[in-house]
Amino acid sequence: MNETTRLLPWAPERTGEAAPVTPAPITKPPKPARPGLGALLYLPLRLAWRQLRAERARLLSAMAGVMFACVLVFMQLGFRAALFESATALLGGMRADIFLMHPLTTASFRPEGFPRSRAYQTLADPDVVEAVPIYLAQTTWRNPADGSRRSIQLVGFDSDAGALRFDGIEAVADALKRPDTIAFDRRSRPEFGPAAAMFEAQGPFDVQLGGRMMELAGLVSIGASFGADGNAVLSETNFRRIMLNRSASVIDLAALKVRAGADIPTVVARLRATLPPDVMVMSRPELVAHERAYWENATPIGFIFAFGSLMGLIVGMVIVYQILFSDIANHIREYATLKAIGYSNGFLSRVVMGAALILAIIGFIPGIIMSTWLYGVVGGATFLPLRMELERGLTVFGLIFGMCVIAGLLAMRKLRDADPADMF
Repeated sequence: MNETTRLLPWAPERTGEAAPVTPAPITKPPKPARPGLGALLYLPLRLAWRQLRAERARLLSAMAGVMFACVLVFMQLGFRAALFESATALLGGMRADIFLMHPLTTASFRPEGFPRSRAYQTLADPDVVEAVPIYLAQTTWRNPADGSRRSIQLVGFDSDAGALRFDGIEAVADALKRPDTIAFDRRSRPEFGPAAAMFEAQGPFDVQLGGRMMELAGLVSIGASFGADGNAVLSETNFRRIMLNRSASVIDLAALKVRAGADIPTVVARLRATLPPDVMVMSRPELVAHERAYWENATPIGFIFAFGSLMGLIVGMVIVYQILFSDIANHIREYATLKAIGYSNGFLSRVVMGAALILAIIGFIPGIIMSTWLYGVVGGATFLPLRMELERGLTVFGLIFGMCVIAGLLAMRKLRDADPADMF
């Protein structure tokens, strides 16, 4: 029996029908390759740059707006930092470890007095090796050149004490022991006259402090502040000769020096627990922070500088928004064409954000150059410590970039109008 006779009558081989073809297994199509970094960033940035460069007048206007905001923010933050640094220059020059101050003292230029005995009570602590009473007051200084009067800060203390180390104090420590001698702050404002130049040219000479003639016997470097335009350093005895109404038993500040290797926070905690509540015990960083807090919170100056920075950012953001919005509006048909040939809203959004980034960079570079130049000009005219710092530069760039990003996000709403069905 052959093979055909064993088949069923309806088998395909008998009827002549083709055998069923087994379908090929279904395979998933390969995933499309993810776009590279060039497609995500480089192409949108290149398109954004060409779009901005096409109208140079508008590009220059946007650069000027960003640069204006950059310079304004730099100057406001610079003035604010100079305010705090100059306000704490006197206290920052006191190289002691711990300080005593009256709890009601809000700023060094108007201190509240406390008993001198509190300073010597701290010597009972085994880690305190030196306690230096300090007297602070303001009196009038007569300009040696034209005779005009101006208020000056007096700092009275024992010049031999190692707890205070103003720049230049070692050279005049012996001279300050003599009666009626002072050391003048060479970084005082020029309204005090050419006292530093006169001393360097001719040596010691007589000046008038309050109602008393004193010998200018040396120079120190402290710096002017918003509370005092100049400083004069002198001994306790000479301080009381000028301030006749001040009692020797009442001091304004006490500087403590601890032994090498002592833990300062532990000593501060012990002194706070043992001393009466009529004095406040602070470490040197806490004293500087206390002085800074006064200018930042108790006066409107800190708020004014912060508000000025905010206004500069708002003005710059409005300018950048107007530029980007009008740029999108003028090229709305081109954006619609890009949508029609397959470009997504995400790509178009990256183009707008790329334009915002370009404006932030090309506006920041001339802005920081001009701000650095202005720091030198204004610092030389006002004797404020204005200088460009890396941290401030990074902060301002972050603010300028954020300003441009917000402007770009607001301008991207115009992209919704780029509908190919409505354009063509």
